[in-house]
Amino acid sequence: MWALVRARALVWRRAGPGGAARAMAEGPSVAGGPRRRPKDVPRHVWARERRRNAGTGLAGPNTVYVQVVAAGSRDAGAAVYVFSEFNRYLFNCGEGTQRAMQEHKLKISHLDSIFLSRVSWANVGGLPGMILTLKAIGLQRCMFLGPPKLQNYLKAIRLFPGPLKRMDLAVQLHTEPEYKDETMTVYQIPLTAKPLAAGSSPPQSPGASPQGGNSPKRDTGPGSPRAAQQSLEEGKESPKKAGDGQKCARKHPELVTAFLCKVHPRKGKFLAAKAQELGLPVGTPAILPIITALKNGESITFEGKELFPEELCTPTDPGPVFLVLECPHEGFVDAVCENETFQRYQEGAAEHQVALVIHMTPEAVLRDSRYQQWMQRFGPGTQHLVLNENSSAVHNPRSYKIQTQLNLIHPEIFPLLTTYQSKEAEAVCPVPIVRGECLLKYHLRPQQEWQRDAVTVCDPDEFVSEALDLPDFQTRVKECKESLSAVPGNVGAYPEIVFLGTGSAIPMKIRNVSSTLLNTSATRSLLLDCGEGTFGQLCRHYGEQVDQVLCNLVAVFVSHMHTDHHSGLVNILMERRRAFAALGQDFSPLFLVAPEQIMPWLHEYHNHCEEILGDIKMIPSQSLVKGCENIRPRAKEFVSSLLESYDLAEFQTCEVQHCKNAFACSVIHKSGWKVVYSGDTMPCMALVQMGKNANLLIHEATLEDGMEKEAIEKTHSTTSQAIQTGMKMNAEFIMLNHFSQRYAKIPLFSEDFSDRVGIAFDHMRVRFGDFPAIPKLIPPLKALFADDIVEMEERKEKREMRLLKETALVLDKLTRGDSAEAACQKRKQPKNHQELPDKKLKTAN
Repeated sequence: MWALVRARALVWRRAGPGGAARAMAEGPSVAGGPRRRPKDVPRHVWARERRRNAGTGLAGPNTVYVQVVAAGSRDAGAAVYVFSEFNRYLFNCGEGTQRAMQEHKLKISHLDSIFLSRVSWANVGGLPGMILTLKAIGLQRCMFLGPPKLQNYLKAIRLFPGPLKRMDLAVQLHTEPEYKDETMTVYQIPLTAKPLAAGSSPPQSPGASPQGGNSPKRDTGPGSPRAAQQSLEEGKESPKKAGDGQKCARKHPELVTAFLCKVHPRKGKFLAAKAQELGLPVGTPAILPIITALKNGESITFEGKELFPEELCTPTDPGPVFLVLECPHEGFVDAVCENETFQRYQEGAAEHQVALVIHMTPEAVLRDSRYQQWMQRFGPGTQHLVLNENSSAVHNPRSYKIQTQLNLIHPEIFPLLTTYQSKEAEAVCPVPIVRGECLLKYHLRPQQEWQRDAVTVCDPDEFVSEALDLPDFQTRVKECKESLSAVPGNVGAYPEIVFLGTGSAIPMKIRNVSSTLLNTSATRSLLLDCGEGTFGQLCRHYGEQVDQVLCNLVAVFVSHMHTDHHSGLVNILMERRRAFAALGQDFSPLFLVAPEQIMPWLHEYHNHCEEILGDIKMIPSQSLVKGCENIRPRAKEFVSSLLESYDLAEFQTCEVQHCKNAFACSVIHKSGWKVVYSGDTMPCMALVQMGKNANLLIHEATLEDGMEKEAIEKTHSTTSQAIQTGMKMNAEFIMLNHFSQRYAKIPLFSEDFSDRVGIAFDHMRVRFGDFPAIPKLIPPLKALFADDIVEMEERKEKREMRLLKETALVLDKLTRGDSAEAACQKRKQPKNHQELPDKKLKTAN
């Protein structure tokens, strides 16, 4: 045994980095001695550091594959995940990337580095939520690679409240040396656009707005950045002037970073059977140094005979190369075609053979003859993967599944989802290309091949069949429909409420984060909060009608500055401008009703990333609180325009009990109806007063009953607290939303549920006439989610038992403490009770 240990230690010292890698793969270093993992360090981080300390980086991984997370469709953008047994990487992180990764079990916790090809919202919109998640799971540091504006963006998102300020966000720009780790070496290749011909509108890469930062009208008129800043900050100094942002933009011309990735070579495998035939001591400690020498390319002499590596080892895998390239519009084509680094990899040399090129490229660029010739120069051995808006991939099949099953209960309240289909014709390319699909894989090692086993599939018939097979489901649906037939069918078309996001904190597979669309008429809509992925939800709900919905959108209300309530705003602004252009309508800025603390973030993004201030007219939430007298004249003018646009009698806000500068809002139409939205809050009397006699209260119910302590700690409401708030304000109906992600499908029902209470689901559509029907949906909902309800009740029971035990322990300690104190007091009493009167007598004398 000790001989084997000494032999392994000898191999470790002699083998160098390559041999060390193999030994580390087999187990922990004997020479270095085992070390315990600190409790606050994630297991994969600890393992990675041990590999690095042992010098294992050049050994090369055994398995490497590229997987499509988002295939480029308008609702999801383009993102790619790269896996090896040592590392995980993400290329681009638009809105919805985290949600897709959570649903498809792509481990976010193991991400080492995130590569951003361009600082446009289509590529970086999901980063704030992703970074918060990485922080929450214990990752203290993350590496970002990309163009210079990336530093500005990461600085800007630190203005968000919370943990983002404390996260170590390391940036490696293209001007720095190549990035290298245990899996691969990555070279950043900067590409600078040439100016487009006057009047031409640049086509965009996946998810980007064709007008984003390129409209010639953005610097003039009432909606311009300069005019917007003057009106938004009237009477105050703005953090930065719009002109400074334009100067900054001129210093950093439009730049895209391509990534050339070279996987480390992998040494050949030792052929044990052949070695045994040649009489080598296979299976003994003596074979270890022989294997190490052969794998390092050295010949050995055994019993007077020279043996060469090629005789006893398979050939070394030199390491495949893949390229990730975004070419947003024709202005970049020359930069791509003339790049010397790319040309070296097109000359046909074996060591420079590119296995895969990932094109995040619109159809207009794919049709460009210069780009097509550039693709051809890679040769027939290169695969080409295209990710753009012509993809019709479904990225969130669980959402489609739930909606299809809910549709069986009530087709009007739970309409079927759709997809946005691009109308642009597909380019005909001179080389074979593969169109992106969600979860499509290309294996780079051990064998280069496509794999479609995991590609997402949406089968409505299977979803329906699964629901119909559930115990009691069909019976409950039938009973529900019979009871609904007795309900008067008086359903006016408007107002109409569409719940786009009913979860809290982070996007998950069933519930997205906060967003609710209030359609006041056929031509006017108001958005209540705007969490990450709001635009994607609109695409899935409205399909090809999404542009018209965006044009109908006149205002957005942001309740407070937590990321899950406003990080979808920039995308809404970008896509809304694009929608006006697509439909040929005159553009008008959006009214933004929000805490004024949102402005530093918007200024920072506008000045250093993309121009957006021309798209908003700011109305501080503070100025709409009843009795507020310090509203600025410009904001007062905006409020009048807002009321006129929606035909409203009143738009009021009040401060609620959540974080600092958190607000609820109340909307009263001239026809008399009233809708109140709580945002995030604990039970709050100001909200009750503002919401008196509302037709509809939309109130957060983050936690279940019995978790009042946690609700206080997190400044949220329980189910019963939300219902009681509605009862106190005499609301006609209460819709509960903003559920903790522990209630992924359905929350637990409280005893306070009545015929005035409903539960919100993503994509649920509610009109005032639906109020009598909604409580009748609860029995079939309970049948559909019976297993989930049982599981949640079991968790609740365990939690209550744990609390009882903890309480019993505390009481026991207190009891024992009282007993000890009593005993102590007893010991202090005089032993001879007869002495006490004598002492008293003496004192009296």
